[in-house]
Amino acid sequence: MTDTVATPGRKVYPSVLEATELPRIIRITGNLYAAAFSLMKMLPARYIVDRAEAVGVLTPGTPVIETSSGTFGLGLAMVCQLRGYPLTIVGDPVIDADLRRRLEMLGARVEIVEDHGGPGGIQAARLARVAELHRERPDSFVPGQYDNPDNPAAYAAVADLVGTTLGAVSCLVGTVGSGGSTGGLAASLRLANPSLHLVGVDTPGSIIFGATEGTRLLRGLGSSIRPGNVDYAAYDEVHWVGASEAFHATHDLYRTHGLFMGPTSGASFQVAAWWARRNPDDTVLMVLPDEGYRYQSTVYNDAWLRANDAVPAPNPDGPRLVGHPAEVADRWTRLTWARRTFEAVTGTAR
Repeated sequence: MTDTVATPGRKVYPSVLEATELPRIIRITGNLYAAAFSLMKMLPARYIVDRAEAVGVLTPGTPVIETSSGTFGLGLAMVCQLRGYPLTIVGDPVIDADLRRRLEMLGARVEIVEDHGGPGGIQAARLARVAELHRERPDSFVPGQYDNPDNPAAYAAVADLVGTTLGAVSCLVGTVGSGGSTGGLAASLRLANPSLHLVGVDTPGSIIFGATEGTRLLRGLGSSIRPGNVDYAAYDEVHWVGASEAFHATHDLYRTHGLFMGPTSGASFQVAAWWARRNPDDTVLMVLPDEGYRYQSTVYNDAWLRANDAVPAPNPDGPRLVGHPAEVADRWTRLTWARRTFEAVTGTAR
């Protein structure tokens, strides 16, 4: 199924999905470039639905059930609304009111679950509710962003764009949540350049790369589960960026470069700018996942920042190098991952 609008005898026009899903490639400084998305998760949402339709899993009227408290849910809601699939999004209390309203205006039913302190925290609770709803409606389709290999596969289109506009890339920097964007984009870019250096950006409190689980104010990256789509052996190094540092970098990205982006983009920018300065002969590409309009009442609001003890603060000293994820602190930390498995780095099973 296509959303492209074809006018008889005239040019073929892209739909809102096609017009939104790919990034702009922007030069930031001498050797630092950005893949700046308006809504990055639109791309895997549309691609997963396309693939499900192609194999007959999704047919007209099939219910779609997914867990999200962020932009994957929004991208999926846009796709499902345009193609006529009833959608249920299972989220948690951190979902902001504006995003929930947008999901509901697109026809999605939003169900909120609570964290009852079980293993895997709120994300495990959300996944359990999705599984329960799927058992109730076995005819439904679950996109499964955390484990569906079509998530990382979607980013081959971005690699094609990067290749035609920027050419060879030495280093790719991006935040890690489901593992789709960094892992998928790196896999495609490495077809042309196997030595591409991949830097994953996480946050303290996230367990993805083996750090201790804790509260995370910085949302949109990190997780209380280890998604199946995280290809650990793909990463050369991993950085953990704290909330106040990421918020400072988010503001700095706008003040200095005019890019009004969300806090995951700020975290990516903080690490990528540092890496680019240390490697001036390399071409560095950072992934900026979404724009800042969702965060005007939070990350861009001084009163909210003060109330959450998250006043933006730079870290001029750079990251602290550690030898094990257990040493990750509240501030910027990095670890040489060296394309090893999770078990090889942490000494524990994934």
